[in-house]
Amino acid sequence: MALRPEPTAPFLAVQHALRVLETVSAYGSGVTEDTIARRTGLPTPHLGSLLLTLRREGYVEQVADGAYVLGSPLLMMGSGAARCRSLESRLQTMLSQLRDSVGAAVYLSRYVDGEVAITQVADGPLTPAVNEWVDFRSAAHASAVGKCLLAQLDHDDRRDHISRHKTARLTSRTITDEKVLFSRLDSHPSTVPVLDLQEYAVGTVCAAVPMTAGSSAACLALSLPVEDAHRLRAAAETLNRRVAPLLLSLAL
Repeated sequence: MALRPEPTAPFLAVQHALRVLETVSAYGSGVTEDTIARRTGLPTPHLGSLLLTLRREGYVEQVADGAYVLGSPLLMMGSGAARCRSLESRLQTMLSQLRDSVGAAVYLSRYVDGEVAITQVADGPLTPAVNEWVDFRSAAHASAVGKCLLAQLDHDDRRDHISRHKTARLTSRTITDEKVLFSRLDSHPSTVPVLDLQEYAVGTVCAAVPMTAGSSAACLALSLPVEDAHRLRAAAETLNRRVAPLLLSLAL
């Protein structure tokens, strides 16, 4: 599956974070910020902000002399099945925190073996998940998750998906014309959240932001009842700002 080559801001942030973590890992007993800057080539103001984020997420810790060492979550991850369980648990915690922050159900989705897959959900009594009245795998053309994932595919893979899942009309707002759908996906800026304004289900609005890293197409999304539609754009922007930490967890 070919993906669009243009890197997004979250992906660049993850690349920088991985360079920092590689440097910290190389110095088991701790490394100063000056040394990290010299080894990575990152400007001091940017590095300071990045280290603050990595500390907040627990990926690095600052010891008594001010040097940086790897954080306990990375040291405890291990490998194989244990690492997968640790990663899933960490992602679920991050999604739950994001759910509480934006006041909406939050979803982590990927494009796996030619299909849309909702891999993790954080919802609750006050933030119910959207009712999957039509299988999400068959509704990529209508849902924010599906459109965000399709936008990360090349033209051939996108056509292949639509050939297997017809663009059925789910509500009066659903785009069913393939040319119109592809045109909107192509013209949509990669840094702007993809919205679903009652295209999948009457009474529900959604937003999704891409999480492309390497050869994987993924996205982070949220859903709100239509009476809370006035909160959608602000919540989507919060979602956009929180993509980098989730991307980093997936990349480690």
